[in-house]
Amino acid sequence: MKQDYYEILGISKGATTAEIKKAYRKKAIEFHPDKNPGDEKAEDMFKKAAEAYEVLSDPNKRSRYDQFGHQAFEGGGFGGGGMNMEDIFSQFGDIFGGAFGGGGFGGFSGFGGGRRTVKGSNLRIRVQLTLEEIANGVEKKIKVKRKKVAQGTTYTTCGTCNGQGQVTRIQNTILGRMQTSATCSACGGSGQVIEKKPANADAQGMLVSEETVSIKIPAGVVDGMQLKVSGKGNDAPGNGIAGDLLVAIEEKPHPTLQREGDNLHYDLYISFSEAALGASKEIDTVTGKVRIKIESGTQGGKILRLRSKGIPSVNGYGAGDLLVHINVWTPKSLTKEQREFFEKMEKDEHFQPKPEKEDKSFFEKVKDMFS
Repeated sequence: MKQDYYEILGISKGATTAEIKKAYRKKAIEFHPDKNPGDEKAEDMFKKAAEAYEVLSDPNKRSRYDQFGHQAFEGGGFGGGGMNMEDIFSQFGDIFGGAFGGGGFGGFSGFGGGRRTVKGSNLRIRVQLTLEEIANGVEKKIKVKRKKVAQGTTYTTCGTCNGQGQVTRIQNTILGRMQTSATCSACGGSGQVIEKKPANADAQGMLVSEETVSIKIPAGVVDGMQLKVSGKGNDAPGNGIAGDLLVAIEEKPHPTLQREGDNLHYDLYISFSEAALGASKEIDTVTGKVRIKIESGTQGGKILRLRSKGIPSVNGYGAGDLLVHINVWTPKSLTKEQREFFEKMEKDEHFQPKPEKEDKSFFEKVKDMFS
């Protein structure tokens, strides 16, 4: 079992954003590999703290984590999965004023000492999916405008930091001489600056181009869930790595089916005669239409459960059910002959309500749905 994110950072579930950031900063300093050389446990804790912060500092991810726990991020490359050192360098360097990958927080040199790996900015898009696409999984080809290093752009070693990615200063204090390091403002920590670039490129040697990106979406995703396509965000200058494409899922309403978790609900309306005599009806499912049998004497409010005809679990644990709610339609207007027929049947013993044990109340049916 994965350790609870709040427990990792040593905070309560009601912690504010500022408290989360402060707790993460404290843990990162405590378990920083430069401070604990060769200590695999410290490095593991450092990564766990970064992963916990990555989720809890994002309101949307935190909300999903509070509701579903670690399962909210399993499968499909969703955010919150195990982070590597490169993720930590690029995503959280601002918290420590450049400590990661070449900063100098508290005199630490950063991983690998000095030059940081610059990562391009992430891009965010929304993708609308039908229930059928969600149920079966789908591959979408999306046109994305992203910044790429222009052809002909070249880079050279930064003269301010001599390619180190950081600048070091020594100050005399009442405690003695202290050395501090900070990310080089000239190159942003990459150790490189532009040597030449095309006239139509921006200050970083970038051009915006349109690219078709193929996105594989697994079955069972939910509205609001976010997928990550690595390396399909904006390029980074120099020898940096490209950012990521973050894909937010938006579920389209279905004309006849309603989703509740992995279960689906369908309202089926039948006539008095169909309820009394029985019938065969065709209904929608996410894999096509199916025909179901309505037994004679079916009562309004009856729920038919079609096993595994719902939405597959995004974690791969089977599929939900399709719940068919039977509604007996009462005519709103009657002819003279029809009215005379019902008036005659009103006192007929076969038309008198005689609920049996299996004719459960609405409350009991709802309980059965969740049992």
